[in-house]
Amino acid sequence: MGVRQEDDINAKIIPPKEQEISDEIEIKVKKYLRGEGANLEVLHDKKLKGQLAVREELYGKSAKAAAKAEKWLMPSEGGYLEAEGIEKTWRIKQEAIAREVDILSRKNQHDIVLPELGPYTMNFTSSGRYMAVAGRKGHLAIIDMKSMGLIKEFQVREAVRDVVFLHNEQFFAAAQKKYPYIYNRDGTELHCLKEHGAILKLQFLKNHFLLASVNKFGQLHYQDVTTGQMVGNYRTGHGRSDVMRVNPFNGVIALGHSNGSLSMWKPTSSAPLIKMLCHHGPVSALAFHSNGHLMATAGMDRKIKLWDLRKFEVLQTLPGHAKTLDFSQKGLLAASTGSFVQILGDFSGSQNYSRYMNHSIAKGYQVRNVLFRPYEDVLAIGHSMGWSSILIPGSGEPNFDSWVANPFETSKQRREKEVKSLLDKLPPETIMLDPRKIGTMRPMRKKEKPSKQERDAEMEAAVADAKNSITRKKKTKGRNKPSKRSKKVQEAVERAKRPFLEEELSQKKKQKISEQSELPKSLQRFVRKTA
Repeated sequence: MGVRQEDDINAKIIPPKEQEISDEIEIKVKKYLRGEGANLEVLHDKKLKGQLAVREELYGKSAKAAAKAEKWLMPSEGGYLEAEGIEKTWRIKQEAIAREVDILSRKNQHDIVLPELGPYTMNFTSSGRYMAVAGRKGHLAIIDMKSMGLIKEFQVREAVRDVVFLHNEQFFAAAQKKYPYIYNRDGTELHCLKEHGAILKLQFLKNHFLLASVNKFGQLHYQDVTTGQMVGNYRTGHGRSDVMRVNPFNGVIALGHSNGSLSMWKPTSSAPLIKMLCHHGPVSALAFHSNGHLMATAGMDRKIKLWDLRKFEVLQTLPGHAKTLDFSQKGLLAASTGSFVQILGDFSGSQNYSRYMNHSIAKGYQVRNVLFRPYEDVLAIGHSMGWSSILIPGSGEPNFDSWVANPFETSKQRREKEVKSLLDKLPPETIMLDPRKIGTMRPMRKKEKPSKQERDAEMEAAVADAKNSITRKKKTKGRNKPSKRSKKVQEAVERAKRPFLEEELSQKKKQKISEQSELPKSLQRFVRKTA
């Protein structure tokens, strides 16, 4: 017995390194578990108890698999600025950050001054490796952010209002003075989209291969870039709008209008899905969180509001004005006006944003656009004298998925990914407010009202059943006269007809009440009242 107990003790001994790893995985498992497990001991139904036990086991296995994936496949951890004592993070300057970071990160801090071609706007690919810049005076360029090398730049000799990459870095669209144009990375003009008109803003829906644009007359266009088909062309009815963003969660386009309202659109509907009043002045900026459930808006009433899109309620209202907004992959919010950029962060996890970092550009540089670079702690700022890049610790996702966005993608991988994304292309009908409804059963419709012929047929069948149900007693003396029999038949027919007649009468009353309610109050008193 003593030998066996000693063997059991030796079997339970785990090396300290493995014990540390197992403890770390257990902590991560608790994070992925859906709350505490169900108490199965109090259940008396054996079938239900077995089903819940199987489900709890599946939850535990999935949480353990997610914890192991986070441990071994996501080794990098994001970090934020941490202040000591009475020090504040928003007082830390970019020069102090540059002295502490490595050489590769320091390369991401730069200022490009092109005063004769600005103001500038920019756009990144989904992997964050390539950046397209567009100057208002006609300057277009593509830059490799990894090697900081210029791939191509050219001059279109007319105003450029916006630029956006298509499904990869090989193609991009530019909103020029009269029409939007599509170019390849060599600067060759491929298409002129004359149906769109004079475009103010462009957005690309990468899962649906749709190029969305809004022109200066308030017309919203959707065009499929694979077939060239115009999927949708709608008038918003709110005039000129230069505030436009796409929700990455569901592909819905949001437009901010000059009357303070915001509308959400999909390509298969000529009417907006949502209309909501956000501000008491024109909407000046708009941004969506990567999870699709949080939206930030800024208005000329000098307020920045954070909205919960699941309930369409305001979560937080911050004082201040912003001409441009953008969310990072980790949830930081950049807001800019004039030559001042402010970064807000939610560090408590309760959707309560507070000041995180500040940055002031050289006096006189007016910021036009701010954009976080994916998978890097970098914020790009387009202003009137060129563009700048600053370091924002904790803004980018530290681990990238090579199946989703690979910054080190080869040409062969890019071709394979392009073919796969075309095969997985989603139709425009899948764009909706809640895409989780796709694949679920549609709820049963209410029973339609029967027509007059059907009601008459039902009543005739009920009358025939009532007549046949009467039993005639032949032996009863004096009570089986023809007059008595006809009276019984008539009573049975009346009883059968009564529910149908009552239903018809109630419908007439409802119709009459609805007609009266349609009249204005001043005329309702002249309606003839019947007892």
